[in-house]
Amino acid sequence: MGHLIEFQSVYKIYQMGDSLVHALDGVSFSVDPGEFVAIVGQSGSGKSTAMNIIGCLDVPTSGKYFLGGVDVSTMEDDQQAEIRNKMLGFIFQQYNLIPKLNVLENVELPLLYAGVPERERRERALRALDRVGLADKFKNRPNQLSGGQQQRVSIARALAGDPSVILADEPTGALDSRTSREVLSFLKQLNREGDTVVLITHDNSIAVRAQRIIRLQDGNIIYDGDAHAPEAVVQPSLVDVEDEEAEEWK
Repeated sequence: MGHLIEFQSVYKIYQMGDSLVHALDGVSFSVDPGEFVAIVGQSGSGKSTAMNIIGCLDVPTSGKYFLGGVDVSTMEDDQQAEIRNKMLGFIFQQYNLIPKLNVLENVELPLLYAGVPERERRERALRALDRVGLADKFKNRPNQLSGGQQQRVSIARALAGDPSVILADEPTGALDSRTSREVLSFLKQLNREGDTVVLITHDNSIAVRAQRIIRLQDGNIIYDGDAHAPEAVVQPSLVDVEDEEAEEWK
């Protein structure tokens, strides 16, 4: 079994006014099936760009990106959409649930787009809701649920498509700390059950819940290894802190 995700010397370069910004500066890494990896970095580090490329929402300027052994870096938009629907399950900070649909219909939605027949859609959606402990809420609307429950519905929606990779973008950003811990425990449980999880975050306390941390800074990987090694967690330098305080005073 090869790598599930592989970046080979990936560059993403944007034109900003007169200058070129290297959002990713020749990044290489791979993720194997069954891993739980956190991609960590401050704003501007390149982590969102990395997520967009992993999620087949963007393509590298140069270099190659393989998903399940397939080179997706040169695909057309419609081919990317197809592989995205087949292989990736997305969990977003804002849940992205549709208010007028009930919980079951929200979870079924990606399957509807994928052309799954109605009966199978319902069965898969109910199974996914059962995995997140919300099978009894399938008739509820999103606004009848707590934030943590809504995020669990969005996890069920990601699971219903039986993806190869669960891609979680700041999944606890809209939640309080207790509910965040619940959602993270949940992602760990899914990983123990065999799901591959890639978590994008700026928060060290969340990143250390993964098994492995890939830390980005200025478009480069500055750490890739065990999430529990002391060097995995970088203290912000005094300069950064002063800069942030200066920003707040502006």
